[in-house]
Amino acid sequence: MTTLPAKPVDPGPVNRVVPPNPKQAALVVVGFTALLYLIELIDVALPVHLDSWGIQSRSWSGLDGVIWAPLLHAGWDHLISNTLPVLVFGFLAMAGGLGQWIAVTVTIWLVSGLGVWLTGPSGATTVGASGVAFGWLAFLLVRGIFNRSLKQLAVAVVLFLYWGSTLLGVLPGNPGISWQGHLFGALAGVLTAWLTARASRDKKPIPATPTTPELPA
Repeated sequence: MTTLPAKPVDPGPVNRVVPPNPKQAALVVVGFTALLYLIELIDVALPVHLDSWGIQSRSWSGLDGVIWAPLLHAGWDHLISNTLPVLVFGFLAMAGGLGQWIAVTVTIWLVSGLGVWLTGPSGATTVGASGVAFGWLAFLLVRGIFNRSLKQLAVAVVLFLYWGSTLLGVLPGNPGISWQGHLFGALAGVLTAWLTARASRDKKPIPATPTTPELPA
């Protein structure tokens, strides 16, 4: 009778802190960032005024800006300030796999944009990926609480120590910064962290009971 070694157990999204396929995750988030730079280059080089496609609060004609606003930026300085958060948060948020990341990102994208459209200043046009970045950050900060994961909590502590001060961006302050997008993005991040943790618990497999094969009579 031979005892075979147990197969390594995948920690799954509940305890994972880096993407299961790091190369794929890096390609996705770098590709997304490159797209932002390409769009800004087109906006600067050509007389197309892409920023006008941003969110125009409470204007039906500006509602489609919810889709386009995170892809647009008000100049290179604005885009550069968002680049590192997008790269770091976007990569780490893919710990649950590409499918989960897409669902989380779409939810944050839409909730953040709709929040701006409903509560943003009248007559203003809002652009930028910071709402999505705030959503990813909030997702990363609280997912360990919902998952009861010490590893994810440790990552959250590191992120908070480095970027914690940026969370003040959810409060009214600089009139040129959309705190509404930050706030609704962060709220969406907390919501998606709770939803994904709940979904992971519901899908957690029941460990199989090992059996000993019967010997022939």
